[in-house]
Amino acid sequence: MRQSSSSAAAVATAPDYSERLGLPWWAWPAGLALAGLLAAELWMGATGVRAWLPFVLLIPAAAATLWWLGRIRVTVHAGELRVDDAHLPVRYVADAVPLDAAGRREVLGVGTDPLAFVVQRPWVGGAVQVVLNDPDDPTPFWVVSSRRPVELAAALLAARDAA
Repeated sequence: MRQSSSSAAAVATAPDYSERLGLPWWAWPAGLALAGLLAAELWMGATGVRAWLPFVLLIPAAAATLWWLGRIRVTVHAGELRVDDAHLPVRYVADAVPLDAAGRREVLGVGTDPLAFVVQRPWVGGAVQVVLNDPDDPTPFWVVSSRRPVELAAALLAARDAA
């Protein structure tokens, strides 16, 4: 049995790890309800343009803001860690440490290095600290939020070892 070239290419290009740091489901109804309440406060029985303009502007703006907050993607693919538009070749990864919420708080606490690259989402409990080994880069480590920090750390280390 022979596999078609398109399915073989799809298997070859599949990322080692992929995750979207989306908002929890309850943030959508809460955010849209808050926008509706604010629009109703601005309307307050007015006529004309003030009757419909707050609803037309605020509710789509709230939806766009909620989408924007949950747009970040974290992937390990083709020898790179990509976090939104930032990318790090895995050859510079010295270690990847999965962190729970308490560990993330400790790493990002008062004594953290100000040169660290941080992509932190408060609604995501876990994170991964990626320690770098690049003498030309002043960034000592990355801290990236992840719902599956153990899997992300394992994918990073496996991609580094395979490179």
